[in-house]
Amino acid sequence: MPVVRDLRVLLRLRYFRRLLYIRLLSQGADGVYQVALAAYVVFSPEKQTSATAIASAMAVLLLPYSLVGPFAGVLLDRWQRRQVFVYGNLLRALLAAVTAVLMISNVPDWLFYVSALCVTAVNRFVLAGLSAALPRVVDTGRLVMANSLSPTAGTLAATAGGGLAFAVRLATSSSNATVVLLGALLYLCASLTSLSMAPTLLGPDRQPLRPHLRAVLAGTTRDLAAAMRHLGMPTRREAAWALAVMTLMRFCYGALLVLLLMLCRYALSGTPEEGLRLLGLAVALSGAGFFTAAVVTPWAAGRLGPGRWIMVCSGTAAVLVPALGLPFATEPLLIAAFILGLTTQGAKIATDSIVQASVDDSYRGRIFSVYDVLFNMAFVGAAGVAALMLPADGRSSVLVGLVALVYGGAAVALADFERR
Repeated sequence: MPVVRDLRVLLRLRYFRRLLYIRLLSQGADGVYQVALAAYVVFSPEKQTSATAIASAMAVLLLPYSLVGPFAGVLLDRWQRRQVFVYGNLLRALLAAVTAVLMISNVPDWLFYVSALCVTAVNRFVLAGLSAALPRVVDTGRLVMANSLSPTAGTLAATAGGGLAFAVRLATSSSNATVVLLGALLYLCASLTSLSMAPTLLGPDRQPLRPHLRAVLAGTTRDLAAAMRHLGMPTRREAAWALAVMTLMRFCYGALLVLLLMLCRYALSGTPEEGLRLLGLAVALSGAGFFTAAVVTPWAAGRLGPGRWIMVCSGTAAVLVPALGLPFATEPLLIAAFILGLTTQGAKIATDSIVQASVDDSYRGRIFSVYDVLFNMAFVGAAGVAALMLPADGRSSVLVGLVALVYGGAAVALADFERR
């Protein structure tokens, strides 16, 4: 297989291997930590979970990506990246250990959320640094290959870490604090692995004159505003419409995820452990939908065009969400998890393609930063709306109907744009 052959070529590069080990350990720890956090908030027997608590946990996981993400690169160009990996992962190991202590202590919830928020905020710098360091360990001819395989391997590591957390939690009846400590151990291993490289190996190179940090941060803000103006140009309307529809679809996905979490915890299971198993199955099926989208979308978008494929994904969700969701039964909801994974990821792949093809290269990075902010803010906003609408057991026909209307409205609006 070409992918296996490419990976073998890259793995012959010593420092690429070490950078990859850091990524696998860091993102594997992320998967463990995030599942432990979700299990503590939603499936702890001693806690009466609410939709508000779920929304708070989602904000903790995603807001750092939205608020810190656009500015992470500015700071990474001033700090030695190897040191970011050493001290960033060490700091996360310590903060994760603090989170574990807070889980078993009688402390206010806000203190627990502050600790978790700090862990995920540092994560943004580590992930951005891993991408920025790749050109220092891979030659130009293999850079595209490395950019394709390395993030994919990291995503698989995060998925495996989440699966490991599920397995440990269910098989040994361990507390969530124990699972978090497993994540802390992996963060520590990532920090120690970083020490195998010289401090200056990964850059950035020292520059004798650097603009003041405040001026650079202000310039970043202006650059993001310029990217938004670029999207508003008549020749970029397709990219703007695709981003708008994808943001709405992400909102719908987030609202339905909160609904699913509440149903798994209360309406569809007798115990927290049963609910956790059901959630794990739903997440696995949604992941299978993501994989199917990666296989189907190139063919479908090639036949229909990326814009029409997004319209089909949104329209399909508009029809199937109420059909599968309103019975509030286990089997239809599991089918819905697969369908939503397929439609959401299929639309995202097509949106990425439209943005890459439609905007000028000089604006592309900034527009993807805007995309990242919109994507995560929509998810957090959806969790907040769901928290206001959901009853204690998660059964809300109103929320399901609202989500179907948003999906349908997005499909109709995009169809009208494609027609014009």
